[in-house]
Amino acid sequence: MAPMVHGLEAKYYGKIKFTYLDADDPNTFDFQRTLGFYYQPEIYLLDANGNLLQKWVGYTTEEEFETVFAQYIQ
Repeated sequence: MAPMVHGLEAKYYGKIKFTYLDADDPNTFDFQRTLGFYYQPEIYLLDANGNLLQKWVGYTTEEEFETVFAQYIQ
């Protein structure tokens, strides 16, 4: 999924900020627990205040992401 996610990041540059967490990095464990992380890949869409808007677990199509992005991008 990484190439697709990187493509979405380029497409939505300036509209959506993409941040990546290393699931094996102990420095991210607290944030992983806050998000309820348990499976790779997991992708979260957060608003500017850090509120969870959408969570995807496992393989997700580009179209699924874009449908949800369209709901939040003005």
